[in-house]
Amino acid sequence: MKNKIEIRECTTLEELAECVELQREVFVLPEVELSPVRHFVVTKNAGGFTLGAYDGDRLAGYVLSVPAFLRGEKAFYSHMTGVRREYQSTGVGRRLKWAQRERAIELGVKLIKWTFEPVKARNGYFNLEKLGAIVTEYERNFYGTDYAVDNATGKGIGLQSDRLFAEWHLESDKVQALAAGEEWTETLTPAAEIAVRNDWSELVERDPAAALELQLRVRTDFEDALSRGLHAAAFRRDDVDPAYLMFSK
Repeated sequence: MKNKIEIRECTTLEELAECVELQREVFVLPEVELSPVRHFVVTKNAGGFTLGAYDGDRLAGYVLSVPAFLRGEKAFYSHMTGVRREYQSTGVGRRLKWAQRERAIELGVKLIKWTFEPVKARNGYFNLEKLGAIVTEYERNFYGTDYAVDNATGKGIGLQSDRLFAEWHLESDKVQALAAGEEWTETLTPAAEIAVRNDWSELVERDPAAALELQLRVRTDFEDALSRGLHAAAFRRDDVDPAYLMFSK
Protein backbone atom coordinates (compact mmCIF):
# COMPACT_ATOMS: atom_id res chain seq x y z
CA MET A 1 0.00 0.00 0.00
CA LYS A 2 1.54 3.24 -1.14
CA ASN A 3 -0.60 5.48 1.03
CA LYS A 4 -2.16 5.27 4.44
CA ILE A 5 -5.56 3.59 4.35
CA GLU A 6 -8.40 5.95 5.27
CA ILE A 7 -11.83 4.64 6.34
CA ARG A 8 -14.73 6.91 5.42
CA GLU A 9 -18.35 6.66 4.36
CA CYS A 10 -19.18 6.21 0.68
CA THR A 11 -21.92 8.74 -0.07
CA THR A 12 -21.84 9.82 -3.73
CA LEU A 13 -23.24 7.83 -6.63
CA GLU A 14 -19.72 7.61 -8.06
CA GLU A 15 -18.34 6.14 -4.83
CA LEU A 16 -21.17 3.63 -4.59
CA ALA A 17 -20.69 2.65 -8.23
CA GLU A 18 -17.04 1.91 -7.40
CA CYS A 19 -18.28 -0.42 -4.65
CA VAL A 20 -20.27 -2.31 -7.28
CA GLU A 21 -17.20 -2.64 -9.49
CA LEU A 22 -15.14 -3.90 -6.56
CA GLN A 23 -17.91 -6.38 -5.75
CA ARG A 24 -17.79 -7.66 -9.33
CA GLU A 25 -14.02 -8.18 -9.08
CA VAL A 26 -13.89 -9.77 -5.64
CA PHE A 27 -16.91 -12.06 -5.48
CA VAL A 28 -17.00 -13.18 -9.13
CA LEU A 29 -20.78 -13.64 -9.03
CA PRO A 30 -23.16 -13.81 -11.98
CA GLU A 31 -24.19 -10.29 -12.94
CA VAL A 32 -27.77 -10.90 -11.86
CA GLU A 33 -26.63 -11.53 -8.27
CA LEU A 34 -24.58 -8.37 -7.83
CA SER A 35 -25.99 -5.67 -5.55
CA PRO A 36 -26.54 -2.62 -7.81
CA VAL A 37 -25.98 1.03 -6.96
CA ARG A 38 -29.72 1.29 -6.28
CA HIS A 39 -29.34 -1.18 -3.38
CA PHE A 40 -26.60 0.94 -1.81
CA VAL A 41 -28.65 4.13 -2.25
CA VAL A 42 -31.78 2.60 -0.73
CA THR A 43 -29.75 1.21 2.18
CA LYS A 44 -28.33 4.65 2.94
CA ASN A 45 -31.73 6.30 2.82
CA ALA A 46 -33.21 3.60 5.07
CA GLY A 47 -30.67 4.35 7.80
CA GLY A 48 -27.78 2.11 6.78
CA PHE A 49 -24.31 3.02 5.56
CA THR A 50 -21.40 1.91 3.41
CA LEU A 51 -17.87 2.40 4.68
CA GLY A 52 -14.98 2.43 2.24
CA ALA A 53 -11.27 1.83 2.82
CA TYR A 54 -9.34 4.22 0.57
CA ASP A 55 -5.72 4.02 -0.50
CA GLY A 56 -5.42 7.58 -1.70
CA ASP A 57 -8.25 7.93 -4.20
CA ARG A 58 -8.52 4.19 -4.82
CA LEU A 59 -11.16 2.07 -3.10
CA ALA A 60 -9.39 -0.88 -1.47
CA GLY A 61 -12.46 -2.37 0.20
CA TYR A 62 -15.88 -1.64 1.64
CA VAL A 63 -18.50 -2.94 4.07
CA LEU A 64 -22.25 -2.50 3.57
CA SER A 65 -24.50 -2.23 6.66
CA VAL A 66 -28.23 -2.76 6.15
CA PRO A 67 -30.68 -1.66 8.89
CA ALA A 68 -32.36 -4.61 10.60
CA PHE A 69 -34.61 -5.50 13.52
CA LEU A 70 -33.51 -8.66 15.28
CA ARG A 71 -34.88 -10.22 18.45
CA GLY A 72 -36.76 -7.09 19.35
CA GLU A 73 -33.86 -4.68 18.94
CA LYS A 74 -32.33 -2.44 16.32
CA ALA A 75 -29.43 -4.07 14.51
CA PHE A 76 -27.42 -3.99 11.30
CA TYR A 77 -27.11 -6.80 8.80
CA SER A 78 -23.61 -6.72 7.33
CA HIS A 79 -24.54 -7.73 3.81
CA MET A 80 -21.05 -7.87 2.37
CA THR A 81 -17.44 -6.99 3.09
CA GLY A 82 -15.22 -6.92 0.03
CA VAL A 83 -11.48 -6.25 -0.19
CA ARG A 84 -9.46 -6.14 -3.41
CA ARG A 85 -7.10 -9.09 -3.71
CA GLU A 86 -3.92 -7.01 -3.44
CA TYR A 87 -5.14 -5.61 -0.12
CA GLN A 88 -6.26 -8.89 1.41
CA SER A 89 -4.31 -10.13 4.46
CA THR A 90 -3.13 -6.56 5.14
CA GLY A 91 -5.67 -5.71 7.84
CA VAL A 92 -8.05 -3.74 5.61
CA GLY A 93 -11.00 -6.05 6.27
CA ARG A 94 -10.40 -5.93 10.01
CA ARG A 95 -10.24 -2.12 10.01
CA LEU A 96 -13.49 -1.94 8.07
CA LYS A 97 -15.27 -4.17 10.58
CA TRP A 98 -14.05 -2.21 13.61
CA ALA A 99 -15.07 1.04 11.92
CA GLN A 100 -18.45 -0.55 11.25
CA ARG A 101 -18.75 -1.33 14.97
CA GLU A 102 -17.89 2.24 15.95
CA ARG A 103 -20.47 3.70 13.59
CA ALA A 104 -23.13 1.25 14.76
CA ILE A 105 -22.55 2.15 18.41
CA GLU A 106 -22.76 5.85 17.53
CA LEU A 107 -26.18 5.11 16.04
CA GLY A 108 -27.34 3.28 19.16
CA VAL A 109 -27.01 -0.22 17.71
CA LYS A 110 -25.40 -3.05 19.70
CA LEU A 111 -25.78 -6.05 17.36
CA ILE A 112 -24.48 -6.77 13.85
CA LYS A 113 -25.19 -10.01 12.02
CA TRP A 114 -23.79 -11.58 8.84
CA THR A 115 -23.21 -14.94 7.19
CA PHE A 116 -20.03 -16.81 6.33
CA GLU A 117 -19.02 -20.22 4.97
CA PRO A 118 -18.66 -22.85 7.74
CA VAL A 119 -16.03 -24.92 5.94
CA LYS A 120 -13.41 -22.15 5.63
CA ALA A 121 -11.10 -22.14 8.66
CA ARG A 122 -9.83 -18.66 7.85
CA ASN A 123 -13.37 -17.26 8.07
CA GLY A 124 -14.04 -18.99 11.37
CA TYR A 125 -10.83 -17.70 12.92
CA PHE A 126 -11.35 -14.13 11.73
CA ASN A 127 -14.98 -13.84 12.82
CA LEU A 128 -14.72 -15.59 16.19
CA GLU A 129 -11.20 -14.74 17.30
CA LYS A 130 -10.30 -11.47 15.59
CA LEU A 131 -13.74 -9.89 15.98
CA GLY A 132 -15.28 -11.83 18.86
CA ALA A 133 -18.50 -12.87 17.11
CA ILE A 134 -20.44 -15.98 18.13
CA VAL A 135 -22.52 -18.47 16.14
CA THR A 136 -25.95 -19.78 17.14
CA GLU A 137 -27.47 -20.53 13.71
CA TYR A 138 -26.67 -22.72 10.71
CA GLU A 139 -28.68 -22.44 7.50
CA ARG A 140 -28.62 -25.00 4.72
CA ASN A 141 -28.22 -23.72 1.15
CA PHE A 142 -28.95 -20.15 2.22
CA TYR A 143 -28.38 -18.52 -1.18
CA GLY A 144 -29.21 -21.49 -3.38
CA THR A 145 -26.65 -23.90 -4.84
CA ASP A 146 -23.14 -22.51 -5.27
CA TYR A 147 -21.41 -22.35 -8.63
CA ALA A 148 -18.44 -24.62 -7.90
CA VAL A 149 -17.69 -27.04 -10.72
CA ASP A 150 -15.45 -30.05 -11.23
CA ASN A 151 -12.48 -28.79 -13.25
CA ALA A 152 -12.14 -32.16 -14.97
CA THR A 153 -15.74 -32.42 -16.17
CA GLY A 154 -17.04 -28.86 -16.02
CA LYS A 155 -20.12 -30.12 -14.20
CA GLY A 156 -21.52 -28.82 -10.94
CA ILE A 157 -20.15 -30.48 -7.83
CA GLY A 158 -23.37 -30.34 -5.82
CA LEU A 159 -22.03 -28.11 -3.07
CA GLN A 160 -24.70 -26.01 -1.44
CA SER A 161 -24.38 -22.50 -0.05
CA ASP A 162 -24.57 -23.49 3.62
CA ARG A 163 -23.92 -20.57 5.93
CA LEU A 164 -23.24 -19.82 9.57
CA PHE A 165 -24.68 -16.64 11.05
CA ALA A 166 -22.17 -14.53 12.92
CA GLU A 167 -23.68 -12.53 15.77
CA TRP A 168 -21.50 -9.61 16.78
CA HIS A 169 -22.59 -8.38 20.19
CA LEU A 170 -20.75 -5.09 20.09
CA GLU A 171 -20.47 -4.55 23.83
CA SER A 172 -19.69 -8.11 24.98
CA ASP A 173 -16.63 -8.51 27.19
CA LYS A 174 -14.67 -10.29 24.45
CA VAL A 175 -15.51 -7.75 21.76
CA GLN A 176 -14.67 -4.81 23.98
CA ALA A 177 -11.32 -6.38 24.90
CA LEU A 178 -10.45 -7.05 21.26
CA ALA A 179 -11.55 -3.54 20.27
CA ALA A 180 -9.10 -2.17 22.84
CA GLY A 181 -6.28 -4.26 21.34
CA GLU A 182 -6.16 -6.64 24.29
CA GLU A 183 -5.60 -10.38 24.16
CA TRP A 184 -8.57 -12.60 25.01
CA THR A 185 -8.14 -16.08 26.48
CA GLU A 186 -11.20 -18.30 26.78
CA THR A 187 -11.34 -19.79 30.27
CA LEU A 188 -14.33 -22.08 29.75
CA THR A 189 -13.93 -25.67 28.58
CA PRO A 190 -15.63 -26.40 25.24
CA ALA A 191 -18.43 -28.95 25.28
CA ALA A 192 -17.69 -30.00 21.68
CA GLU A 193 -15.43 -29.30 18.71
CA ILE A 194 -16.24 -29.14 15.01
CA ALA A 195 -13.19 -29.76 12.86
CA VAL A 196 -12.69 -28.12 9.47
CA ARG A 197 -9.72 -27.84 7.13
CA ASN A 198 -7.28 -25.13 6.15
CA ASP A 199 -7.24 -26.13 2.47
CA TRP A 200 -10.93 -25.95 1.56
CA SER A 201 -10.50 -24.17 -1.79
CA GLU A 202 -7.73 -26.53 -2.85
CA LEU A 203 -9.82 -29.53 -1.77
CA VAL A 204 -12.74 -28.39 -3.93
CA GLU A 205 -10.46 -28.28 -6.97
CA ARG A 206 -8.50 -31.44 -6.15
CA ASP A 207 -11.21 -33.77 -4.87
CA PRO A 208 -14.79 -32.50 -5.28
CA ALA A 209 -16.28 -35.66 -3.76
CA ALA A 210 -14.20 -35.24 -0.60
CA ALA A 211 -15.21 -31.56 -0.42
CA LEU A 212 -18.89 -32.49 -0.60
CA GLU A 213 -18.39 -35.14 2.08
CA LEU A 214 -16.67 -32.59 4.33
CA GLN A 215 -19.44 -30.05 3.84
CA LEU A 216 -22.11 -32.59 4.78
CA ARG A 217 -20.18 -33.71 7.86
CA VAL A 218 -19.69 -30.12 9.06
CA ARG A 219 -23.40 -29.48 8.47
CA THR A 220 -24.37 -32.52 10.54
CA ASP A 221 -21.96 -31.60 13.34
CA PHE A 222 -23.24 -28.03 13.59
CA GLU A 223 -26.90 -28.95 13.43
CA ASP A 224 -26.39 -31.55 16.15
CA ALA A 225 -24.43 -29.18 18.41
CA LEU A 226 -26.85 -26.28 17.97
CA SER A 227 -29.85 -28.53 18.64
CA ARG A 228 -28.25 -29.38 21.99
CA GLY A 229 -28.14 -25.70 22.92
CA LEU A 230 -24.44 -25.19 22.18
CA HIS A 231 -22.97 -22.19 20.37
CA ALA A 232 -19.61 -21.47 18.77
CA ALA A 233 -17.67 -18.80 20.65
CA ALA A 234 -14.05 -19.60 19.82
CA PHE A 235 -11.93 -21.06 17.03
CA ARG A 236 -8.73 -23.04 17.34
CA ARG A 237 -6.30 -22.10 14.60
CA ASP A 238 -4.00 -25.02 13.93
CA ASP A 239 -1.94 -26.19 10.93
CA VAL A 240 -3.31 -29.72 11.27
CA ASP A 241 -6.53 -29.63 13.29
CA PRO A 242 -8.42 -26.30 13.10
CA ALA A 243 -11.82 -26.39 14.78
CA TYR A 244 -14.78 -24.42 16.04
CA LEU A 245 -15.12 -24.65 19.81
CA MET A 246 -18.68 -25.08 21.04
CA PHE A 247 -19.89 -23.98 24.48
CA SER A 248 -23.05 -24.21 26.56
CA LYS A 249 -25.07 -21.01 26.70
